[in-house]
Amino acid sequence: MKLPFEINLKDKVAVVTGAGGVICSHLAKALAACGAKVALLDIKKESAQAQADIIVAEGGIAKGFEANVLIKESLEKCHEEVLKEFGKCDILINGAGGNNPRATTDNEYAELGDDLKEMKTFFDLDQAGVEFVFNLNFIGTLLPTQVFAKDMIGRKDCSILNVSSMNAYTPLTKIPAYSGAKAAVSNFTQWLAVHFSHVGIRVNAIAPGFFSTKQNEKLLWNPDGTPTARTGKILAATPMGRFGVVDDLVGATLFLCSPDAASFVTGVCIPIDGGFSSYSGV
Repeated sequence: MKLPFEINLKDKVAVVTGAGGVICSHLAKALAACGAKVALLDIKKESAQAQADIIVAEGGIAKGFEANVLIKESLEKCHEEVLKEFGKCDILINGAGGNNPRATTDNEYAELGDDLKEMKTFFDLDQAGVEFVFNLNFIGTLLPTQVFAKDMIGRKDCSILNVSSMNAYTPLTKIPAYSGAKAAVSNFTQWLAVHFSHVGIRVNAIAPGFFSTKQNEKLLWNPDGTPTARTGKILAATPMGRFGVVDDLVGATLFLCSPDAASFVTGVCIPIDGGFSSYSGV
């Protein structure tokens, strides 16, 4: 992996949730390339281990672990395994999250006569689906922090990095549960930064803009591979004129996790969105 700059994380233990996915596995690889011993956590252990194997093949230190970020007992079991394998956690990246079609409306705006059309409106949103999305993003950040931040109390150079979203600044249409959950993650990041400020733990977040992933591909691309109208609107409102790629997240991640580069930085959320949140549309 080519890094934008080098930081020294030798002998640090980094725990990354959601590490079987494209984005968080890439961040795990970046941490390993800086010398960290990386525990890749995912609800599918085989996905996490597959990414860990890539790191090991490149000369890094990593191992995959099974963990459900919505079940504290699962996280506590995983914590014990990480302690035995690598030792106490120094860096925690809360990357598990995402959206679900059950919490997504078909229409951007409510219009008269919607009840006569075959579509999923706000009134048809599935409660269980909304709860799942909100919990996956917010509770899935809170519980791993409760479990792994105990390792950090009173130790030097420890930090937590949450993954928020530009949705936290201005909610997007169609995805109310995801937008609300990411707003909660940003708020929680600030709360944690204050709460842990006396015991040596920095807490920050990154807020990715639009990245084309498996989770949102149906919103962005038609079955024939052509862009949807939503994609056209997104790119028109993104001054840099493109979707983000995973490499775009590495620099901010390494900066915020570095005890040397960001020793006095806590409670911030950095947008990585190609200028989307700055553009007024005119």
